[in-house]
Amino acid sequence: MFRLRAISTFPWRVFQFRPFSCESLIVKMNNCTDEEQVFDLIERNKATLTEEQVGCAFSTLWRFKKQNISRLNNVKSVRDHPNFLILCNLTRSKIKLMNDSTLVNVLYITQRFAVEPHDPLVEALVTEAWERLERFDMNVLSMFSTCLADQHLYCSPLMGEIAAIVNRNLETIQDLRSLSVLMVSISALISQCFQKQLVNKAELLFDTTDASIVSISRRIVQFLRNVKYSYYPLLERCNKVFLSNVNHLNLDSISKILGLYQVLQFRSFEFVAVAKKRLSEMIPLTDDPESFVKLFVTLGPIAGPEEKKQLQSTLLLMSEELSRQQALAVVGAMEAMESRNSHLIKKIASILHKYLDNYKPVELLKITQALIFLQFQSKELFVKLRELLLSSLKVSVIPSEVSVLVSAISMLPSPHISEEGTSRIEAVLPQCSLFELDDFASSVLRWIQYDHRCSARIAGKQLKLLQKLDLYGLQRLQQRSNFDLFWKEFKPIKGDWLCESLLEETMDTLQHLVDGINCMNVSGIASFISRTNYLSSLLLDRIASVVVQQIEKIHPFSILPILLPFSILNYDPPQRDEFFGTCIRCIDSNLGTLDPLVLVFLGFNLATLQYFPENLLKTIFNIKFLARLDSQLEILPSSLRTRVQFRLMELNRAVCLECPEFEIPWFHERFCQQQFNKDIGNMSSAQQEIYRMLADILGGVNCVKASNLSPYYYTVDFECFLDKRKRPLPYGNCNITVGKLPGMYSEPSTQRVGSLLPLGAERIAFEFLDSRAFCRNLPHLKGKSAMKKRHLEILGYHVIQIPYFEWNSMAMSQKDARIKYLREHVFGTDKS
Repeated sequence: MFRLRAISTFPWRVFQFRPFSCESLIVKMNNCTDEEQVFDLIERNKATLTEEQVGCAFSTLWRFKKQNISRLNNVKSVRDHPNFLILCNLTRSKIKLMNDSTLVNVLYITQRFAVEPHDPLVEALVTEAWERLERFDMNVLSMFSTCLADQHLYCSPLMGEIAAIVNRNLETIQDLRSLSVLMVSISALISQCFQKQLVNKAELLFDTTDASIVSISRRIVQFLRNVKYSYYPLLERCNKVFLSNVNHLNLDSISKILGLYQVLQFRSFEFVAVAKKRLSEMIPLTDDPESFVKLFVTLGPIAGPEEKKQLQSTLLLMSEELSRQQALAVVGAMEAMESRNSHLIKKIASILHKYLDNYKPVELLKITQALIFLQFQSKELFVKLRELLLSSLKVSVIPSEVSVLVSAISMLPSPHISEEGTSRIEAVLPQCSLFELDDFASSVLRWIQYDHRCSARIAGKQLKLLQKLDLYGLQRLQQRSNFDLFWKEFKPIKGDWLCESLLEETMDTLQHLVDGINCMNVSGIASFISRTNYLSSLLLDRIASVVVQQIEKIHPFSILPILLPFSILNYDPPQRDEFFGTCIRCIDSNLGTLDPLVLVFLGFNLATLQYFPENLLKTIFNIKFLARLDSQLEILPSSLRTRVQFRLMELNRAVCLECPEFEIPWFHERFCQQQFNKDIGNMSSAQQEIYRMLADILGGVNCVKASNLSPYYYTVDFECFLDKRKRPLPYGNCNITVGKLPGMYSEPSTQRVGSLLPLGAERIAFEFLDSRAFCRNLPHLKGKSAMKKRHLEILGYHVIQIPYFEWNSMAMSQKDARIKYLREHVFGTDKS
């Protein structure tokens, strides 16, 4: 009986002994203070280590690496330690015994210690994880997907299986952290439908879980970047998380967020402003080259003059320590900063020159773009750049790479391409997307422009190449029968090739697929139409209809690009008041969330269409708003800053002239005077001819004035005065103050020009309208020209517009016919 009892207790004692000893060693590992102590325990217990102890050893080593920043660069010393190799070998024999969490955690940590993907341990861990894939919970699955992403297996069959699992279980996922990790990992494999489902799920979990963790929001924005989807509702939510945690964001986080926003074309003035302040505080605290380069690249493009000066002078001191990639990042940032620091430009160019042989084609393109923009001149560097680009072009067979190489060559001072290079371009054309064809066309047009300027001839091979581009572009357009597929290929195009060479064919394709325009793509289509200057009532009516019917699905940020073609092309859809009223109500509901510059552009475009929403105008012409706008202008590129300033001036002018009841003062006199002093242009040949003929008709050059300024600073091509009997009045006999009316800047309602003239006299403005004043395909006056005529008439002018197509018509090919035309417009019935 005693023996039986002893035997029966034996298994229990073994069972008790193993957890006790296991726990004891795990406790010892957790109490270690450095890696050497962990390695010592591994060495002394290597014969008895269990799968749990192996997992604990990896976790402890990883904890030390994360805790001590000074050891972050000491990965190699841990990975190459003899006892780390022992640990890896022991782990291979324990893989089958590990639970799912330990298995994937060990894989994750081995990769953090830079163990190669082809290492037997990593291969064994991945293989075992693949076999268990279907039973992984979402936390483990998300970590495993990160491990695969670290091995660049974004498009692997294994990642495809993970995507399928996520798709099947999407409704049951409740952890936004795990979902955000998985979204980034599988983003290269998902369909547009699945993409929308993931976005909707993430949006739902934002409402039901704590989404305040910065890393979660950053991954969601990264996912949107990966799939090229600027989904504003989710971006805004993530942006609020970043704003509420800005004091805890480090340089790396701010850099990543701003980079993602730039790609997504998502503007958040509020985040840029607080990021700029936080980054500026880091300048004196950052002294190592790696961190300072990141600070320079992130802060430089949004910095003020003093910060830019400080950044550039500091970088110049440490420029000798820059690596190949750091120099590339710096020159790109200097381009964005519009730097004119010749010493720094020269220094960075010399570093780039030193590493030039090691750059990839796309990097050579960035270098070329930046150096040309920075006006750097070095025959030696550009000759070497050209040799490298041509050498790569001879062997490249990938369309996107050939496109990059040709684009870079076309920017160089001597952009000639050999017959061999031209043949290489022609060979890849059948494989090219519309986006790549557009890139080629832009390069060839630059090439032609250079040849024409330098040698006054255009080589036949260039024209032949353009003809082939047109042919393949036409074929791509004709093959498209699905709007979503067409728009996916069409959307990234930035050049003007389609708007020039294949505009009719492109618009025909869009009109054929017009039913595909919906709330998701309506703003993109509207933006493209704005660039074309092509008036298609079918497309614009469809856009208006979609907005009216689906405004609740359209984000307020999309209203500006939607309004733009209607404003530019001066077009009223059949449901004019309903459409514009819907847009205005959407704007009114979001006045507090839209950026200042967006509100200025919205106000101007609505004013062009003769809409003046009182709430919007009171918001814009407010001291606090204008102060906020000034702060934003400081961080904008100069070209955009100038556009905003002009649009604000034009809106101010339109409100003063068309809505005097609002009592908004005119405060742009000094700005307009400065611009007028800069912009003294030459007359075209047509304008010169009209000037001479008007002088003959009116009785001499003293009766007609060219390039005159109206009140509120409109430039009038030609101006004359007629008395009440239709007789010309010489300028010397009129009491005229150029560009200004007495009291016009202080009075809420504007006096008319006629008040300065003799009783019954008439002031006439002549405007020669070239092709830019009309739509591309119709003789339909565009918005700004129509608004100018309206405003000059309010100011008391009789406006005579001379369209180029009338002036250059066959009926007016003779001088006598043109004189008769002008005489009838001046003295007879206005037939314009």
